[in-house]
Amino acid sequence: MITKRIIPCLDVRDGRVVKGIHFQGLGDVDSPVRLARMYSESGADELVFYDITASAEGRALFTDILTETARQVFIPLTVGGGINTVADFDRVLKCGADKVSVNSGAIRDPSLVGRAAKKYGDQCVVLSVDVKRVDGVFRVFARGGRENTGMEALEWIRRCVGDGAGEVVVNSIDTDGVKQGFDLEMLEQVCNIVKVPVIASGGAGAIDDFLTLFRRIPGVDAGLAASIFHFGEVRISDLKQEMRRQGIPVRI
Repeated sequence: MITKRIIPCLDVRDGRVVKGIHFQGLGDVDSPVRLARMYSESGADELVFYDITASAEGRALFTDILTETARQVFIPLTVGGGINTVADFDRVLKCGADKVSVNSGAIRDPSLVGRAAKKYGDQCVVLSVDVKRVDGVFRVFARGGRENTGMEALEWIRRCVGDGAGEVVVNSIDTDGVKQGFDLEMLEQVCNIVKVPVIASGGAGAIDDFLTLFRRIPGVDAGLAASIFHFGEVRISDLKQEMRRQGIPVRI
């Protein structure tokens, strides 16, 4: 059985890790370099680095802080933010990323996923989707959750996976930062329509939230979280030990 992955997320703005609620009210947390080193040493399976304002500010991702962060990491590193062209994939990979996450760039140019997958392989292309319910429909949001694209999320995910996205990170804006659990309804629907790994993001507040996620939706491959790890509310080692005790396959 495939082991479930635990993935901390570094939301980076102006070279610092920040965290908010519903993508709003961002507060300073710590240095991404320090946190990356800590997570690499504390049992995280992978690490995600998002330059969260690159797309909204219409600029390229900051590569200096990324390069320094990547040097600290000895686990797979996924990087996103301001990825708008195949050249951006190349630049980020040369900074030390293992996988590249694309969100707003793919919305602006839907051919980007397919072109990047053809050049670098499906396993390198991660589709990140910010999703919020609007009148009962899952809608795709762009620009760091600021802009409703009007696109239906499940169809968008299905299309991008068909074009070559090898992994999908599903970010629930409704549950982000609330710490009341993952958006199980949305995640179940995503798992039902794709065969690639699905990473759940948004809503983790306790160890039980991960246990519930993996028990209720066996198709989810990984749980991603930020503040509960950043502030020591949940230790990755404790989470993994409890997963093992509960019979959930995990790498210790």
